[in-house]
Amino acid sequence: MVGIMGRMKSEEEEAKLRKRNEELERELRKSQEREEQMRKELQKAWERIRVAEEAEEMLCSQLGELEAESVHQAREYNARLLSLVDQLSRGTHQSTSAAC
Repeated sequence: MVGIMGRMKSEEEEAKLRKRNEELERELRKSQEREEQMRKELQKAWERIRVAEEAEEMLCSQLGELEAESVHQAREYNARLLSLVDQLSRGTHQSTSAAC
C-alpha cells in the first residue's frame, strides 16, 4: 500500500512538474515574441535614424551650395554697384568739365 501511495504521490508531482513546465514554456514563448517585437521596433527606429541622417547630410550639402551661391551673388552685386558708382562719378566729372 505504501508503494501505491508513493507512486500516486510521484505521479501527482510529475503532473505538477509537467504543468509547471508547460507554463514556463508558454512564458518563454511570450517572452521570445516580445523580444522579437522589440527587435523589429528597434530595427525600424534604426532605419528612421539612418534616413534622418541621410536627409541631414543632403540638407547640409544644399545649404553649403546655397551659401556659396549667395556669396557669389553678393560679390557680383558689389562689383555691379562699384561699376555704377564709377559710371556716375565719371558722368558727374564729365558734366562738370563740360560746364567749365
